[in-house]
Order: sequence, then C-alpha cells, then structure tokens
Amino acid sequence: MTHRPICKWYYWLTAILAAVGSLFELTAARAELVRFEIISREPFAEGAQFGNAGSYERIVGRMHFELDPRLKQNQQVIDLKLAPRNAAGKVECSADLFILAPNDLSRGNGALLYDVNNRGNKLAVRFFNNGGGGNDPRSASDAGDGFLFRQGFIVVWSGWDGELLPGGDRLQLQAPVAKGIDQALTGLVRCEIVPSGKTERTVVNWANHGSYRPTEAGLKNATLTHRLLPGDPRVEVPRDQWKLHVSNIESNAPHQLPKVELEFPQGLAAGEIYELIYEAQDPLVHGTCFTTVRDMISAFKHGTGANNPLRLNGEPVVHRAHGFGVSQSGRFLREFVYSGFNEDETGSKAFDGVIPHVSGSGMGSFNHRFAQPTRHATQHDHADYPPDRFPFSYGEADDPLSGRRDGILKRAFATNTAPFVMHTQSAAEYWTRAGSLTHTDPLGRADLEIPANVRIYLFGGTQHGPAGYPPSQGDGQNLANPGDYRPFLRSLLLAVDRWSRDGTPAPAGVFPTIAAGTLVDWKQSTVGFPNIPNVRFPLVIRQPSLLDFGPRWLSEGIIDQQPPKVVAPYVMRVPRCNPDGNELDCLSPPEVVVPLGTFTGWNLRSKKAGGENELLSLTGSYIPFAKTKSEREAAGDPRRSLAERYASVDDYATQLEACCRDLANRGYLLAEDVPQLVKLHRDRASAVMVTSGKTEPNTGR
Repeated sequence: MTHRPICKWYYWLTAILAAVGSLFELTAARAELVRFEIISREPFAEGAQFGNAGSYERIVGRMHFELDPRLKQNQQVIDLKLAPRNAAGKVECSADLFILAPNDLSRGNGALLYDVNNRGNKLAVRFFNNGGGGNDPRSASDAGDGFLFRQGFIVVWSGWDGELLPGGDRLQLQAPVAKGIDQALTGLVRCEIVPSGKTERTVVNWANHGSYRPTEAGLKNATLTHRLLPGDPRVEVPRDQWKLHVSNIESNAPHQLPKVELEFPQGLAAGEIYELIYEAQDPLVHGTCFTTVRDMISAFKHGTGANNPLRLNGEPVVHRAHGFGVSQSGRFLREFVYSGFNEDETGSKAFDGVIPHVSGSGMGSFNHRFAQPTRHATQHDHADYPPDRFPFSYGEADDPLSGRRDGILKRAFATNTAPFVMHTQSAAEYWTRAGSLTHTDPLGRADLEIPANVRIYLFGGTQHGPAGYPPSQGDGQNLANPGDYRPFLRSLLLAVDRWSRDGTPAPAGVFPTIAAGTLVDWKQSTVGFPNIPNVRFPLVIRQPSLLDFGPRWLSEGIIDQQPPKVVAPYVMRVPRCNPDGNELDCLSPPEVVVPLGTFTGWNLRSKKAGGENELLSLTGSYIPFAKTKSEREAAGDPRRSLAERYASVDDYATQLEACCRDLANRGYLLAEDVPQLVKLHRDRASAVMVTSGKTEPNTGR
C-alpha cells in the first residue's frame, strides 16, 4: 500500500515527461532552416543614402535546411520520403542567398520583398526601380532610381531552381536526390527543342541549365522526332543521324546536373519542333524548392535559424513578407500557394502578399519526379507540357474535362494561410499563356467570382516584357510592343503592403468580362480588330488541353507516359478591341490610352524565324498610326491619323497628363511618377508627329 502513491506519482510524472518529450520530438522534427552561412557583407551602391532607410548593404550567403518527411506540411513534396536522411532522420538541402537590406535594420519599413529569380536572374530591381538590376547588384547604377530602397524594403533572393548550371552569379538550390531501394530511380524525360536558327549542336534544355543524366539504356534507346507545328504528326529521326553528349560540370553542388547536348550534323531547322525522349536516372527532389523558400521566409519573420542576418537585438525586423515573380517565377508562386506551402511548419502564414506577374493561368514543372522547372507552355512550342493545368483560377471551379473541383487558394483557405494576391498580366498572356482562365470557367462560358483577397489586373496593350524603344521587328511580322506596365507595379506593390499591414483594400481589379461583352471569342470578327494594311490577324491561339501523363501523375507526381495523351482542349477568350485595335476594359498604360499606334498582345512569326504565322512567343505588336489623314487614306488604313487625333504635341501631352492624373487618383499610379511619364511620352510624340506647317484638323479622340 505504501507504494501506491509513489506508483501513481511516478505514473503521472512519466506521462508528463512523455508528453513533453513528444512535444520536443515534434518540435525538433519540424521542417527547419537550421543555419545561415554568411559569406560576405559589403556596402551597396557606394553607401548611397535612400531616403529614411539610409544606406544599404549586400549580404551574400547560403542557407542550410533539415526537412522531416513525416510532417504534414511536407507531404506535398514528391519523393521526399525517398531522399537520404541524416542521423536525426532529416533530409538535408541548401540554397544560395542574396539580400539587400538597410545597414540600420530599424530604418526599414518592416516588409520583405522576395524576388523569385527567373532562371537564375534577379529581376525585382529592374522591374520596380526604373532600371538598374543585374545579377550582382553593387553600384549606384545597379540601384536604378532607388524606389524599393527609398521605401525601406528588404529585398531577398535565394536559389530555388535545381536545373541551373553554376556561373553568371546565378543562385542555386542544392536539392537532394531520390533513391531507389537497391538501384537508382529511373524514368522517361522529354526535352523539346525549337532552334531560333539553323544549328548542328545545341543543349537539350535552355541555356545555363543542366539536364537529367541519361542511363546507359537511355543513351542507346533515346528517340528524336521533328514536326513543324504542334499538332503535326511526330516524324522520327533515325538514331544513326544524331548523337547525345553528356558533360559533367564542375560545381560545389553535391548533385549538379550535367549538360546534355544534341548533335545533328544535317542541321536543326529554325522554328521546327524537335522532341527528345530518353530514360534518365537520379531525379532531384525538386519540391524542396518550395520548402526552402517557405522556411526561409518563416525564419526571417520569426527570427529563427542560427546566424539569422535579419535580426536586431535578437528580434526579427521582418513583419510582412511579399513574393514577386515574373513569368516562370509567377507560376512558381501560384503553385507554391496551391500546394499548401504558404503554411509553414508551425501552421503560420509565410507570405502575406504575392504578386504573380505575367504568369498567365499556369503553374509549373516544379514538384514531380524528374521535374523540369524551366519548361513552360506557349502556342508554338512546349504546347503539351504540364504548366497550364487545372486549377487555373484562385477561387474554386469545376473542370468538366476531368470532373475535378479545385482552386489555387483552396488549401490556403482551409489552413487560414491565404495571402493577398495581386495577379498582374499583360495582353500577351491572353494569347500565349491562357490568361483568361484565371477568371472564367475552364470552357470559357462564364465569369468566375474572384475571392475578396485577390485582385486581377490586365495591363492592356502590353506584351510579356516591354520591348525597347524605338521598337524593332526581330522575329515577328510587326514591330514588338513597347507598352510599359512597370509604373503600375510600383503602386501595386505599395498597395499590397498596405493591405497586409492595416487592411486598406487594394485598388479594384481591372479586366474584361464575359458579362460586359468585353471578353470574347478570339476570332477577328468578334474581337473587332480593324483591317490594317499588311497586318495579319492571328488564326491560332495558345489553347491548353487536359493531358494524360499516366495513372500515377495526379496521385504520385510520376509521369509514365511521354509524350502525354491529349484528352480535350480548354477554351480561351481575349479582350475586345476599340476601332483602333486597342483593348477595352483593361488597366492600360497611358501611352495605350492616349495612343500613337495600336498595341496588341500578339505578334506572328516571320518566315525567317520558321513556323510562319504561328504566334511569336509572348510578344505583342506595335503598329504606328499614319501621321496625316492623306497618308493613312493612301495606305487604306481605317485608323485615324495622328493629325486627326491631336492638334499639336502639346495637345497630346495634355491628354496624356490627364490620363496619368486619373490613374494616380484611382491608386494605379504613383503621383511622383506622373511628370516623368508625361515627359517621356511627350518626347516620343515630338519625334513622330507633324509639328510644323499647316496641320490637319483635330477631330477629337
């Protein structure tokens, strides 16, 4: 009897210790950024002062992670359970790091901007700072006009793309490799190659990217086909007419992919589609691209991780984090959120706001066995790769082709980790990246309800990336499109930061709709595009399809069928045009609203580029107006001339300034940017308008 109290006491103590131990074990087992390795800290921009934020410094380093495959937040990482583990049962990986931060961290604005680098290229400074940038920003010229730094943002980049080759200041991810039980994992890899000119030897991936290593059988049994158009039958090239070359790359990365090249002595033809399929081995566990970004952002917001460089007096200085990604990197952000990675290992929200820019309706080849993150999807090339796949919209929608119901934000809503979303896209995304599917049902029959935390902005009359000025023709049939949406991005970044900081809603989304009659079928008759002399309207559009990659694709992220079976197409819509051919119901730049020509989201491939009359990937057109009425009548151009629109250059500048002021009043432009925009476009107008002699009457806008 005397032992009963002791036994009871011992029982409860044991239970408590077991519970504490379990809690400790769970905490210790979390996905975690274990350690920051700081390589260098140096002054940025020669110590220039950026407003209240003061001077900035460059911090270069590397991050070391340990990932527990058992955590529910890591269950979406394909093949993580097949990666080697350390003595603690964790999967290790690392990633390069680059930071621009105020020397005095207390002078920042409390917000971090994470720029998802695009194929190793740092883009945020170039997009927000009116110039500058580069992959190794150091000097005052690299800072552009200093906008991000004057606002006090900490700007961060990290390595996330496991395909990248070293060099060029590209940031790398050192992802683990999935292993089989008693032999290497193997699988089919498909590489599409569309040469820009005739060549005898080329990499099978993009420049500066490695490829999965072919097995011995893969080298022997690989197949190569060619076709002119995506829908043409594949024609096999005899195996004795071409060779594959595999080159090992010197690198500090433990699992660096080799460079694989295709040699075809007869010459690969410009614009033709070549498709290489071979058996490869040792797939990267590429879904760690998402966990490394998630855990880095979490570490910065919570001050965790040894040697964390963004702590002040032991406390974190980052209170809000926003992700910005251009094109491929915007698709990264959409899939990051879709797959549930905005919930960190503690259940907290990682990004407070995300800006997937010019991503169209796509995600990517980021998190499956033998993932190829650089692969995209456009009308002429890579038409049957996995980036453009359901779900397309942020809110939930039904897919009649697959029978599924899903949405980009579904998991984030379920875990209360949904960020504010500013989805920005150019007109080119509606032609070459299925942009309309972000806000219509998959068959283009009706508009979808947009979630309250989402804004969609279509920058009318722009292309994927603004062309230089004066624009050149390049591989297109028309001049490339110089319409510039970047001034909008500056204002919208501040808007999403206010939204997450104090709940001030961002400006209303702007995009055409089916209900308003401004989002229409893409034929010329319904678009209302004018018949402009020597301008051919597209007879093709990027139309993604439901693809069948085999029985394990949706459940396990494993592709068994290469190329995939095309099941059925989704339906695209595009903005309707006014009589000038400029788009309606869009957030269009001032130079498109008060135009000197027609700005489109499409351009067609020229004969020299190959694939003539196919869409030139992600490129728009600029078709100038005639200077005078007599000039345009002689050409048969139905669009009013410059002289019919504007009485003088001053008249043009007055109208342009009124447009800029209106956009600023509605929150889409910053007031500080209006004077320079007016000057820029006034100067351009001066160079093309008739400014002396008798002018023809202005008949109004």
